[in-house]
Amino acid sequence: MEKMKLKMLYSGLKTEIDIIERELETALNSSSHFLNEASLHLLKAGGKRIRPVFVLLAAKFGQYDIQRIKNVAVPLELIHMASLVHDDVIDDSDLRRGRPTVKAQFNNRIAMYDGDFIFARALDYMTNIETPQAHKVLSNTMVEICVGEIIQIEDKKIVDQTIRDYFRRIKRKTAVLISSSCELGAIAAGAPEDVTRRLSRFGYYVGMSFQIIDDILDFTATDKQLGKPAGSDLMQGNVTLPALYALEDPMIRPLIEQTINGPITEEQRQQLLKAIRKSSAIKRAGDLSDQYLAKALKEVERLPDNPVKKSLVDIALFMGKRKF
Repeated sequence: MEKMKLKMLYSGLKTEIDIIERELETALNSSSHFLNEASLHLLKAGGKRIRPVFVLLAAKFGQYDIQRIKNVAVPLELIHMASLVHDDVIDDSDLRRGRPTVKAQFNNRIAMYDGDFIFARALDYMTNIETPQAHKVLSNTMVEICVGEIIQIEDKKIVDQTIRDYFRRIKRKTAVLISSSCELGAIAAGAPEDVTRRLSRFGYYVGMSFQIIDDILDFTATDKQLGKPAGSDLMQGNVTLPALYALEDPMIRPLIEQTINGPITEEQRQQLLKAIRKSSAIKRAGDLSDQYLAKALKEVERLPDNPVKKSLVDIALFMGKRKF
């Protein structure tokens, strides 16, 4: 149901998204059999294509030309894909979107080089954009993503951390790339600077809301919906916002600490999920996501009149209110 709703929201961009899908497949083609198989394995697993869609919508505030804009939309999705390949190696994850990860299907070495290859192809596509500012934004984005991954490794299994620490991670892990998608779409289309800045802020707020919801769903959604075991983040040592709030409960704290230090049994996993779902942690995290979402919608209100403003609002609401 959620995927169908998202497809409906994207319906006005179907032709452009089809172009991007074909470009993604072309971008992932190489002379190496292993690279081809590994890269296409991830591509065929699907995805929401949120980042390319935001590139397209932001570009509507300038001179929209899909043949130019695709050279920004494709690399941003490639960067996202590459980061997922590397994430799964770092987290030792066997499943993503209900399918074996690249590292599980092949091995760690192929997965790491495949991620590097995808990053490199993203940079190659951006050479078609001659605007120096666009390259600066993209390079800064890649730096921030890498720093975010290191911070997440540093923070693993640390129970006594702050919400500020959490925000520091998810800003780089998720929000920066969505913000850059909006900003680069506007830059590539030559949109006014004030509009570009507002779109960038919109993307940042949406990205923060989106990641918080993602972290909530890791506890509230089913294994089938997630395509991996619920509670996986905590079992991998990643303390997310719902867990930070739940740690304040002296009855739940021992369950969280036990999970982080693992391994845990299936019975213990179910006990943890039940406790967190019944606690106030889920609502508190949801309220914080709503605050970011409200900030994102305010940025849309201040944008110039444009038919795509409704699409920005609808997709932001979908991202901030989704059930899985």
